[in-house]
Amino acid sequence: MFSLMSQCADQLEQYLEKLSSKNEPVECCELMAKYTTNVIGTCAFGIEMYSLSDEDSEFRRIGRLIFAPTWEHSVRFRCVQFLPQILCNLLSYIVPKTEVTKFFTRIVIETMDYRDANNIVRHDFIDTLRELKKHPEKVGDIDLTDYVIAAQAFVFFGAGFETSSTTMSNALYELALNQEIQDKLREEINDEYIRHNGNFTYENIKKMNYLDKIFKETLRKYPSVPYLQRKTTSSYTFGSTKVNIPKGQDIWIPVYAIQRDPDIYPKPDVFDPERFTDEVVQTRHPMFYLPFGDGPRNCIGARFAVYQTKIGLIKILRNYKVETCEKTQIPYINHPKTHILQSENGIYLNIIKINQS
Repeated sequence: MFSLMSQCADQLEQYLEKLSSKNEPVECCELMAKYTTNVIGTCAFGIEMYSLSDEDSEFRRIGRLIFAPTWEHSVRFRCVQFLPQILCNLLSYIVPKTEVTKFFTRIVIETMDYRDANNIVRHDFIDTLRELKKHPEKVGDIDLTDYVIAAQAFVFFGAGFETSSTTMSNALYELALNQEIQDKLREEINDEYIRHNGNFTYENIKKMNYLDKIFKETLRKYPSVPYLQRKTTSSYTFGSTKVNIPKGQDIWIPVYAIQRDPDIYPKPDVFDPERFTDEVVQTRHPMFYLPFGDGPRNCIGARFAVYQTKIGLIKILRNYKVETCEKTQIPYINHPKTHILQSENGIYLNIIKINQS
C-alpha cells in the first residue's frame, strides 16, 4: 500500500516541475486534492484517476461535487444528522439519486464485475466489498444491494481525499508563513534522503520526528472536522456532581474550540510544532487533541491519512520551497459554508524549485 502512495507522490513531484516552471502562484487546495484523489483511487479502488494534470478528470470533478457548499448538500447533511434512521431510509427511496450516487454505483459495480471476470485480486477496498458480497453472512442482516455497496465506496473516497488534501494545504500555508520551520523540516528530509540513499519507506517516515510534530500541529490548529458527534451507550454521572447524561443522548464535542483553547494551548493562533514534543504532550490530557476522534469510533482511515500526507509533503519540500504571494490570504479565514474546515478563498502560494547541490 505504501509503495502505491509513494508512486502517486512521485507523480505529484513531476507535476510540480511543470507548475513551478510557469512562475505563477499555485492554488494548493486544488493541487493537493488532485494528489489525494490519485492516492485514494490507486490504493483503494485500483483505478488510475489521471488527476495530476491540467485536465479535469472525472474523479476530481465528482470529488469537487461531493464537498460543494450547496443548499442541497446542507439539507441532506442535516437530515442525516437529526432525523431518525427509519425516516432517512425512507427519504433515500423518495429523493432522486444524485449524479455522485449514480457515478459511484456504476464505477464500483463495473470494477467488481471486471475483476470477477478476469480473476484479479489486489487486496484493496474493492476486494473487501467483493468478499462481503460473496459472503453476506459476514455482515448479518444488512442487505448488500448495489446501492449499499456503492455507499461504502462513496464514504471511503470522500473521507480519504478531502480531509488529507486540506491538511496538506494548511501545512504548506503555515510553512510558507514560517520559513525557519520549513527550513528545519527540509533539513530533516534531506538527512533522511541521504541516510537511506533516496529511499523513503514507511519505517523511515515513522522516525521523522519533526515532520510528525508539524503534521500534528497542523491538525491542532486546523482540525479537518471541527466537531465530533456521538451518542451515549449508557448513562453517566460526572464525579460527585448531579450532572447526568442519559443513555442515548446525542453529544457534540467541539474539537476546534478545545484545540484553540488558550488555557490548554498557550497562544493558540501561533503555529508551534514544539507543542508536540514528548515532554509537552505528557502535560496535557489526551482528550485535548482529537483530530481523528478517539475510542472505538475514531477515524478508521487515520493511518492512511497520516502517511499519504507525510509522503506528499516530503516529495514537495525536498525539491521545492513554498512562499506567500500577493494572492495569499493573510490571516486565514475559515470557509463559512463547508462542513470540513478549509480556507474561504483557497490557498495561493509560490512554489519555487530548489537547486540541490
